[in-house]
Amino acid sequence: MNKAMNNSNQLKILHLLSQRPDSTGSGIYIQAMIREARACGYGNYLVAGIHSDGADYTDCIEREKSMFVQFHNADVAYPIPGMSDVMPYESTRFCDLSEEDLCEYEEAFSKIIRKAVYQFQPDIIHSHHLWIVSSLARQLFPDIPMVTSCHGSDLRQFQNCSHLQEKVLAGCQGIDRVIALSEAQKNEIIRLYQLAPEKIVIAGAGYNDTLFYLDAKPKADPVQLVYAGKLSYAKGVPWFLRALQSIPSPAWQLHLLGSGSGEEKEHCLRLAREVGDRVRVYGAVPQQDLAQVMRQSHILVLPSFFEGLPLVILEGLASGCRVVATDLPGIQEIIGDSHTELITLVKTPRLRFMDQPYQEDESAFEENLKEAIQQQINAVSRTPNIDLSPIQDKLDAYTWTGVFQRVKEVYWRCEKDWMKNHHRGK
Repeated sequence: MNKAMNNSNQLKILHLLSQRPDSTGSGIYIQAMIREARACGYGNYLVAGIHSDGADYTDCIEREKSMFVQFHNADVAYPIPGMSDVMPYESTRFCDLSEEDLCEYEEAFSKIIRKAVYQFQPDIIHSHHLWIVSSLARQLFPDIPMVTSCHGSDLRQFQNCSHLQEKVLAGCQGIDRVIALSEAQKNEIIRLYQLAPEKIVIAGAGYNDTLFYLDAKPKADPVQLVYAGKLSYAKGVPWFLRALQSIPSPAWQLHLLGSGSGEEKEHCLRLAREVGDRVRVYGAVPQQDLAQVMRQSHILVLPSFFEGLPLVILEGLASGCRVVATDLPGIQEIIGDSHTELITLVKTPRLRFMDQPYQEDESAFEENLKEAIQQQINAVSRTPNIDLSPIQDKLDAYTWTGVFQRVKEVYWRCEKDWMKNHHRGK
């Protein structure tokens, strides 16, 4: 590691992400880390996986400070393996990769990571997901301090792909610090990866308060609802759309933002069409467009079966939306003891697998969603604009600037540990 580590103003950070940096929660997260690090005067370099479609994936960083593994190309022949089995773009599932596919994947990332390290000479590596690329980076460069942000989808892959666990643990158990989104997630990491509790730091995730902020709401005729996320079963979208169909009044309109792939996406779109012109389908949109829709919406609905720390909840609340969501640990951790009429939590159904409810629980889940949404629609009809003061302190703690202050502390701890071990000749 070079001496710049001792001068925080010159810190050089290599950011690693195995998938596209312009999509999903981890993409938003890594963009925010780069943006906040730049504001602190740190140097940044990005390695990520992209499609070889000619698109520009460097909005968050200068082109000369990035390197990419290109999928569906000479680097890797198949589409990007997604950290979720359903991605908002064409993707491959890790559980479907052959040994030959995995070798191709690891060789491509190893080559690019080596090249980036030798060219950029980072003081610290900040990777994303406790998964294969993070494990690779740790094994390739054991003498560079390394932190990894867990996003939740990696924990699902770890459980779903038991044949890959040994490969993942080989490097991930040697990572210096792991950044968790919540206390519940920290406990899950300890259980699955057998990491010492002191190695795991809770920093949360954040929202961009320059985009998501309170604005005057339109009249509640109709009440404006918004869903933003993947069009998939794991997000609870089909049950949500069916619940909406049974709410005739007061009048409402749904803004359905996000994309997906395959049969699950098509099923969600079919249900949306059945609802008729009360649903407006957007597809995937930039953060700026999402923020604009949020500011003009009254209610955010997140019926998901699995989340780490859902950024969209923070974005919705900051934009003045009431919230209907499932009672997942990550969501409850955001809310804490702030029992407010702005938020209605719905009991998550029992799950057969990580994100599939038991068939006998589905109708009850739909009915509970319907009642929660109806309750908030009625509340909006009475009071379209809301008072955020009861939860403002929580929102302030979850801005990206607030999150990065905690991440900087993790960097400092890594530096301290490295200096101590280096002094001992390790």
